Amino acid sequence: MSEKIDFSTIRFLVVDSNRLFLDMIKDVLNMMGAATILRAPDVEKAKKLLREDSIDVLITEWTLEGQSGMELLHHIRTSADSPNRMLPVVMLTANSEENYVLAARDHGVTEFLAKPFTVQSFYDRLVSVIARPRAFVDAESYFGPDRRRRQTEFSGPDRRQAAS
Repeated sequence: MSEKIDFSTIRFLVVDSNRLFLDMIKDVLNMMGAATILRAPDVEKAKKLLREDSIDVLITEWTLEGQSGMELLHHIRTSADSPNRMLPVVMLTANSEENYVLAARDHGVTEFLAKPFTVQSFYDRLVSVIARPRAFVDAESYFGPDRRRRQTEFSGPDRRQAAS
């Protein structure tokens, strides 16, 4: 595992309707050193925990009983009663087709991880949201982490000049 992160001070909320998966994620987070891991089986319980507790990272399955993880993400990013619109959200799903990835990105997901995944890929996503958070964009039609991943240098004739 590349970068070292002290997970002991980070408060996680894991949302999944599958009890076995909730337990597995909790065990993996414990193995990484996490001390505070709250769990919710559905969106309503997750919203309650978000209101009552200070959460640093949300890990949610896309497909939940009742409302979806995407609806939870939408609530976090757009609702006036969201306790933290800039909360890092890692979306987990077995649906890794491009349209799912793009929909999650366009709704403000911080990281997307397709199941099945390795402990290393899960760790890498957590390091990304904790150690290298992306700037947030607040535009008329979007609120969430900057969707651009690559910063490329452009040196052509139409390059914008910095103000002097």
